[in-house]
Amino acid sequence: MDLVADAWACAAVAADGIGVKVVELSTIAELDDCSALLQRVWRAEHPSEIAAPSMLRTYAHSGNYVAGAYRGGVLVGAAVGFFGLAPHDGHGGPHLHSHLAGVERDGHGLGVGFALKLHQRAWTLARGVAEVHWTYDPLIQRNAYFNLRKLRVDAVEYLPEFYGPMTDGINSGDLSDRILVVWRLDDPGVADAARGVAAGLDLTGAVPLVSRSVAAGAGDEPLVHDPEDAAAVLTVAVPPDVEELRRRDPGAALRWRHAVRDALMGRLAAGHRLAGMAPDGRYLLVRDR
Repeated sequence: MDLVADAWACAAVAADGIGVKVVELSTIAELDDCSALLQRVWRAEHPSEIAAPSMLRTYAHSGNYVAGAYRGGVLVGAAVGFFGLAPHDGHGGPHLHSHLAGVERDGHGLGVGFALKLHQRAWTLARGVAEVHWTYDPLIQRNAYFNLRKLRVDAVEYLPEFYGPMTDGINSGDLSDRILVVWRLDDPGVADAARGVAAGLDLTGAVPLVSRSVAAGAGDEPLVHDPEDAAAVLTVAVPPDVEELRRRDPGAALRWRHAVRDALMGRLAAGHRLAGMAPDGRYLLVRDR
């Protein structure tokens, strides 16, 4: 079976296994529903704050990626992307930039996002493009785990304040730091991930750089460590639920932002690479010898 056919087969298995159907969206009614879903996911005040139906119509009409996952005729997830050239920073080549991907909140952890991404992979490969790029908030644990472990993306750059100030219900009041990832669709490890084989992670000998404080009264504060420069394997923790923490204690969320930013940017610049995320919410940084 060739790569494209195999990608479509994996996408079908993922969708069928959870009872959803993933299809491209093109009609005005479909795109209105997509825009409204994305508005709900981001808790935005207006659809145009995230993705106006007219913008989605333009993307779909011009051959870009607009798709939705349906369960029983109801839209439960959507993904939107557009084609890009090699970026100025040299990370990869022609690619699909996956701008938005969201699932209704009661559908988190049920495989809808995975089915959408596998459809996106097959769709992109079928158009002769072998990479998908996107950014994600490094403090959102579930997204980091999904991207690094389940999809096996490569995290290539930390981007501080990438979007500038944001006003939607999830990001308002926080800094818009992002990690840029490259999903190499023809990589054997990615093909394994499409079959449900998560990436392995070896935390043996890992030294904490940022951890969650367990001191009495410390609450949700990050605990920053100063390991020796010789440490080849490091961990950087993130808060369990930064979206809830932003609402409850914006100051603590901001301290986590700076602690994780300083740790990741500093060690990436010093030669470490981001090798994955553990289920307990710790990034693994490895310096290859």
